[in-house]
Amino acid sequence: MLFYHTIALTAGFLLDLLIGDPRWLYHPVCLIGNLIAVLEKGIRKIFPKTQKGELLGGFLEVVLVCLLSFGIPAVILSVLYRNVPALGCAVETFWCYQLLATKSLKDESMKVHDRLLNGTIEEARYAVSMIVGRDTKALTEEGVTKAAVETVAENCSDGVIAPMIYMAAGGAPVMFLYKGINTMDSMLGYKNDKYLYFGRCAAKLDDLANYLPARISGWLMVAASFFSGMNGKNAAKIYKRDRRNHASPNSAQTEAAMAGALEIQLAGNAYYFGKLYEKPTIGDSLRPVEPEDIRRANRLMYATAVLSLVICAGLRLALQILL
Repeated sequence: MLFYHTIALTAGFLLDLLIGDPRWLYHPVCLIGNLIAVLEKGIRKIFPKTQKGELLGGFLEVVLVCLLSFGIPAVILSVLYRNVPALGCAVETFWCYQLLATKSLKDESMKVHDRLLNGTIEEARYAVSMIVGRDTKALTEEGVTKAAVETVAENCSDGVIAPMIYMAAGGAPVMFLYKGINTMDSMLGYKNDKYLYFGRCAAKLDDLANYLPARISGWLMVAASFFSGMNGKNAAKIYKRDRRNHASPNSAQTEAAMAGALEIQLAGNAYYFGKLYEKPTIGDSLRPVEPEDIRRANRLMYATAVLSLVICAGLRLALQILL
């Protein structure tokens, strides 16, 4: 099983780099998202609309989504590996390929790069609005570029490195479990009237699930900056200094490493749903931000992902040899 998991992880990663996410192929995260929405609708009908009721309802949502997102692929793979191991490996490879987002992250951010160079600022703002949650209508060229770079940095952890780590730790079922937790946070983890209590458990669990992967991703990005033509020493300096400059305990980890490697300043104040949120900056403005930083961010993201694969696959093989 360890050998098959290693093959699935490596092959899935390579398929993601080569193919990315075809638009015609239904994504399993969409299934998880539909599950979350259906469960939320049903649970809200059962529990009272009080603080305690919403907290309990949100807890039940988390339990059910975690059980189903882990249990269904675990049962399928268990049956396949027991009867047709090669088919089990093929299915696990396919799932691993679908749940990694390396190429799609690069492709979507490079659309912003293309509009900055070959389109209008309005087109660039629209392109970046597809991959960020902040208001983009008033962003300058620098603001659009920074938003794209920050997205590449943050999603390098929760879209690439963290799923890879969980895949290496327990195979595709644990990878699905992580994506279920991550998707719940993106759908329910808001601090507004609707989700302040119902989404609290999902948000806290996502913080916990990403705590170690985010920090591993930050250090991997620092290491990758040394062999990807960037400022590794500054990446290490800014990472150690600014990795806590965010309300989330995890979001600034890779952003700090990215800002240091690129020698630019990221983060700062931003508007969300028309409201200004004051946030600390990350990194030093050693040079002006420019559209080419999006391409550089992707190069560093790819280098970090490859380094992560080498380490994860190497540890799996070492474990197989020892056992």
